[in-house]
Amino acid sequence: MKILFLTENFPPETNAAATRVYERALYWVQAGHQVTILTCAPNFPQGKLFDGWKNSWRQVQMMDGLRVVRVKTYISANEGFAKRTLDFVSFMVTAFGVGLFEDRPDVVISTSPQFFAAVGGWALGAIRRIPFVFELGDLWPRSITAVGAMKQSPVIRALEKLELFLYRRSAAVIVLTHAFKEDLKRRAIDPRKVAVVINGVDLPRYAPRPRDQELAEQWGLAGKFVLGYVGTHGMAHGLINVLDAAEHLRGDDRIRFLFVGAGAERQMLMDEAVRRNLPNVVFLGMQPKEMMPRIWSLCDVALVHLKDDPAFAEVIPSKIFEAMGMGLALLLVSPEGEASRILADDRAGLWVPAARPQALADAARRLAEDDTARAALAAASLEAAPRHSREYQAKRYMDVLDLVVSGQGPTRAGEIDS
Repeated sequence: MKILFLTENFPPETNAAATRVYERALYWVQAGHQVTILTCAPNFPQGKLFDGWKNSWRQVQMMDGLRVVRVKTYISANEGFAKRTLDFVSFMVTAFGVGLFEDRPDVVISTSPQFFAAVGGWALGAIRRIPFVFELGDLWPRSITAVGAMKQSPVIRALEKLELFLYRRSAAVIVLTHAFKEDLKRRAIDPRKVAVVINGVDLPRYAPRPRDQELAEQWGLAGKFVLGYVGTHGMAHGLINVLDAAEHLRGDDRIRFLFVGAGAERQMLMDEAVRRNLPNVVFLGMQPKEMMPRIWSLCDVALVHLKDDPAFAEVIPSKIFEAMGMGLALLLVSPEGEASRILADDRAGLWVPAARPQALADAARRLAEDDTARAALAAASLEAAPRHSREYQAKRYMDVLDLVVSGQGPTRAGEIDS
């Protein structure tokens, strides 16, 4: 099968969408499929070109068997609705233009939350008369209002109409959570065309390992109990709550909160930690993908955190599965929903309701003090990892694409439920 995949994020970027698309596509290539990734020059989330890259109209490279075509876009930091929207729209336009001249694929796929990439994918499918698949990674534009970037307005309502148009015109919608499928069903999208393929972990890349002592000494974590948040520091994550919890634990010198990554709120969090004089909070910048196992090795517990908003009850952060692959106990802070149900089913960690810093501090202290309980959670976490493997999810995804290419996607994709 020839696959054309539109995604604004792709390695060397390390956010969830980039990792998901890349790792899954590698399994498709191994199975004999031809995959072209249509993306842009790496710049997320700082909105600055990575070293050694140019923002050119068309750059083609081979990456681990994947053909990667990068197009020119307006580049903006991951902050501010207007500039980010211009960034998204520019990718839609240039990706559509370049995609017209790519070899004819069997199917075109676009992934959100870069919502306008889906518009470009649909347009390519319509012009070239090939099926279009919408991968729904986030309920955008709802997430815009959930993080407070915009209030309900005629613009948001217009975007919601466009969103529904894309769902209806797609040959299949692949969603990352069961809650997303229920949401689409409530909005009159035919559930027979909506497949559930949740996120996962690429097990060959992640496995338990001893703490990296060199990094621990370098960053002042030797001999400390480390709760690690690894990922985007964005408006959707509500990480100020972690600083509030760190204040409650200021007197316990054993415990450290480790932040690794970048994002719209990172500088604010760093400034606030300095203002509050929090010695138990450590910040590291964004790390290359190959460093992630070493970074995870520093952690005694993986901290996964979402903002206190009902919209995020439907989200399953991908870091849950990476932490499972590393054999780490999890501390999930989120609204009660799909992620907390996975954690409970797998018995892989503790859940704390969002926006309750004292409860977060109490859970952190409990995990630090009870080695036996934490070891049991870590063992269950590692045992659960194979049930969420990236390889399995890639195969389920391909099942949907087979249905789409054969013309059965609009009526049978809903049979796929991972």
